[in-house]
Amino acid sequence: METIDEGFYSRQLYVLGREAMQRMASASVLIAGMRGLGVEVAKNVILAGVKSVTVQDEGLAQWKDLSSQFFLSESSISQNRAECSLQQLKALNPAVHVSMHSGALDQQLLLQFQVVVLTDSSLDDQKRFGDVCHSHGIKFIVADTKGLCGQLFCDFGEVFEVLDQDGETPESALIQKVSQGNPGVVICSDDQRHGFKDGAKVVFSEVQGMTELNTLPPVQIKERGSYSFSICDTSTFSEYERGGIVTEVKQPCTLHFKSLSQALMLDQLLITNDFGKIDRHKTLHLAFQALHAFVQNENRLPSPHCQSDADIILDAVKQLNDDFKLEKLDEAAVRRFSFTAQGDLAPLNAFIGGLAAQEVIKACSGKFMPLKQWFYYDALECLPEDDQVEESLFTPKGTRYDGQIAVFGSDFQEKLGRQKYFLVGAGAIGCELLKNFALMGLGAGEEGHITVTDMDHIEKSNLNRQFLFRSKDIGKAKAEIAARAVKAINPQMNITAHVNRLGLESEQVYNYQFYSGLDGVAAALDNVEARSYLDARCVAHMKPMLEGGTQGSKGHTLVVVPHLTESYGPAKSSSKKEIPLCTLKNFPHRIEHTLQWARDQFEGLFKQVPENVMMYLKDEDFINRALGRGEVEALQMFSEVWSSLVDLSSGGKHPESWDHCVHWARQQWETQFNNDIKQLLHCFPPDELTTHGLRFWSGTKRCPHPLTFDPSNVTHMDFIVAAANLYAQTYGISGSRDRASIRELLKKVTVSEFIPQSLKIPVTDEEMKEQQDNEADKEKLEEMKQKLSSPSLKSAVMGMFPVEFEKDDDTNFHMDYITAASNLRAENYDIPAVDRHESKRIVGRIIPAIATTTAAVSGLMCLELFKLVQGHQKIQFYKTAFINLAVMHFVQCLPSRVKAFTVAGKQFTLWDNFLVEGRRRGGQEMTLEQLIQFIKERFDLKVCCLFYGRSLLYYGQEDRLKQRVSELIEKVTQEEIPPHKNMMELVPSFDEDVDCELVPNIHYLLL
Repeated sequence: METIDEGFYSRQLYVLGREAMQRMASASVLIAGMRGLGVEVAKNVILAGVKSVTVQDEGLAQWKDLSSQFFLSESSISQNRAECSLQQLKALNPAVHVSMHSGALDQQLLLQFQVVVLTDSSLDDQKRFGDVCHSHGIKFIVADTKGLCGQLFCDFGEVFEVLDQDGETPESALIQKVSQGNPGVVICSDDQRHGFKDGAKVVFSEVQGMTELNTLPPVQIKERGSYSFSICDTSTFSEYERGGIVTEVKQPCTLHFKSLSQALMLDQLLITNDFGKIDRHKTLHLAFQALHAFVQNENRLPSPHCQSDADIILDAVKQLNDDFKLEKLDEAAVRRFSFTAQGDLAPLNAFIGGLAAQEVIKACSGKFMPLKQWFYYDALECLPEDDQVEESLFTPKGTRYDGQIAVFGSDFQEKLGRQKYFLVGAGAIGCELLKNFALMGLGAGEEGHITVTDMDHIEKSNLNRQFLFRSKDIGKAKAEIAARAVKAINPQMNITAHVNRLGLESEQVYNYQFYSGLDGVAAALDNVEARSYLDARCVAHMKPMLEGGTQGSKGHTLVVVPHLTESYGPAKSSSKKEIPLCTLKNFPHRIEHTLQWARDQFEGLFKQVPENVMMYLKDEDFINRALGRGEVEALQMFSEVWSSLVDLSSGGKHPESWDHCVHWARQQWETQFNNDIKQLLHCFPPDELTTHGLRFWSGTKRCPHPLTFDPSNVTHMDFIVAAANLYAQTYGISGSRDRASIRELLKKVTVSEFIPQSLKIPVTDEEMKEQQDNEADKEKLEEMKQKLSSPSLKSAVMGMFPVEFEKDDDTNFHMDYITAASNLRAENYDIPAVDRHESKRIVGRIIPAIATTTAAVSGLMCLELFKLVQGHQKIQFYKTAFINLAVMHFVQCLPSRVKAFTVAGKQFTLWDNFLVEGRRRGGQEMTLEQLIQFIKERFDLKVCCLFYGRSLLYYGQEDRLKQRVSELIEKVTQEEIPPHKNMMELVPSFDEDVDCELVPNIHYLLL
């Protein structure tokens, strides 16, 4: 991969960075074993973009492989697994060379690779090939799953350098003051916490006065608080004057690994991930070894739910513990491990495969902290509470679900097939969930069904994570292509795809009848508001919900169980502070400020002004509507509209040719990056003092300097080219990318000399608001109203074309303009610039994403799905998970138990409601009086007040009692109830407990 395809790797680049991906592009990886786990690792590694991947497997496909191997089909049975998977693996990422090897593993083969991954391997092979790799500096990874238990091991050699331990963006802060002392104390500006950790190393730049700081090598800090820290001895340094930025310097670290043979007996290398299962996972370390010995002796895995086989495994574990000396063995876990060892489950393979692939990426790139060295995971809570089962239920049936039947039995498999689930979102997590659903057979029976909806269409950047899509699918509906792809994985799937946005506008589709027919819901959404809306629907209809999300290497999962757990809850207000307007306009000090300013400029110049022009041309009442916004805003709108319609010769800005667009762009450059800065410095000179005698330009106020236009400067020309082309687009004029010809046109542009004005520039948002509240220039306002009232003005032009911002089209000049404008303004204020890719992330609010985290999260969600289908009613069986694959941080905990509240001495939870059939047996609908009487008779509570949304339906008005409930709702809200609205949620208050803040809603049905 000589150059990185930013369109394909867009979201992953924000996780790994360009340098790490360049290092990956030179790595060759061998993945041995092409059952479900092996293909999961291979899929994720190929999508990540290494140089080459070779998949190896001597074995032939069996029925049980189809439980988790998504690139095998029924026609693959008795054929080589690696060979059958090859073409589909190749199609994942054309930039990666993918090959297969159907022969045995040997030393000569291993020496061709930088990273070797063993799956479905014997312990003897793990030791033998692990020693070979360790002695030759080859990174070695073992991944294995057996039933509901998984194992991961890493050996990256005697010496391995980690270049970036956590992948977090280096912290930086503005300096307020630095003391002369031993140690010196640095006080940062108080607009936000500095974010540095104790012991971090930092460098200084742009410090005035105490300039010695700018030449120091990275210096270690000691945190003193949220806004200060101490450094080295500064007692002999010059006195601090002002300014300066302190920036964290990422420190590499060197790790030393043991070979697998050595690490087998070292329990300190076992990473615990669930504090409630420490003994269990230490026991599993021995149980996997005992299992290998059983297979070597018996030439088979233990039979499902066979007590005698489990006894053999347990005895072997006890013998191993004579040397390992664990204080406590989890014998029950060993038995369950033996009972289910023949199982091959897609969700567990997705989880362990995601983790293993992330370790491959670490091995290839030096990015993130590797696993050191053992990791175990189990989901034995998925099994039924009662261990007393018939062995015959677990025998192979010669079906694609045999690997799952070996764990849960054939009755449970039939139950899975009957499930009806609603999946919202067919993006990265949605694709992974659908893949797992297909392999599990969820909804694949005669009575089962999956409904998936996603309003989005496939873009190139999706292909790096949403593995069900290919380049030929770009532009097509995600849900429809994903549904077709999983039908190819499992032709038995019953699935319907919708292209609907979930919300009020689609409630005619997703109504009471729809939710009533579901067994559960899965949320694969990328925003909190949509999750909260779906959660509220699930609570209203008492349906369980699986929820998961990712951000780069971090992920989380949540299971919502009716009457047992808390729900996801309403959307919370954003914790991010809004950038003050005065900061954006005059006092930026971070690149985020200049980017938001550039984004606002784009919106104003190329969207809002053309939209106002079109409103003026089409709306006869435009002037009055504009005046309704206030005179100051109206005057600005009138001036912009007028100048946009009047040509240059008459004092306006309406271009008649491409030359005029270049002229406009050059004038914009001069105004924004020279004249406006000169005006600001005219009002506040560099040596300006505040009324308290302090420097005005200090702390977060960075003293700017004007720029001088230079046609040989790339960024200067980037702005001109982008601005001129965008301006031309708003008038339907053909533009140009020819920089030579544009430079010639620029020679003809005359730029007026700047003349400072006497005006007041607001320093705070409060001052800015006061200025806006002042009356506009009445004379100017009347003049503009008269000009816009001229009929000839409307007939002068056909109109303008507003530009809608689109960040992912690299040919439309949008990000070119914003990046150039932001970096030029950053140069004005001596703020470090960022490249186009980083600018796109910040402006587009792009969530970093990588396939490994997505796979792991989807696997954990589907393990919770097993528990829901089992019908577990004890909260200790369910798990909420938080993971960070960058540092192998993995925490599972119990979901929050639902809280109870009391109404009139009776306990309720958010899952409780009063269900009322408003029209019984096809008869007449009940009146409000009958509803109140029904609640009193059935629940012994007297309704004294009743709301529908924000509308008060009843507060003792007797004249309303005889009205039918639906008629009353329509009368009070002055809106008709849509025909699809079968359930109205009414919020009551009761005489028995008027002051109760929480009450069960009345679910009023009209069927």
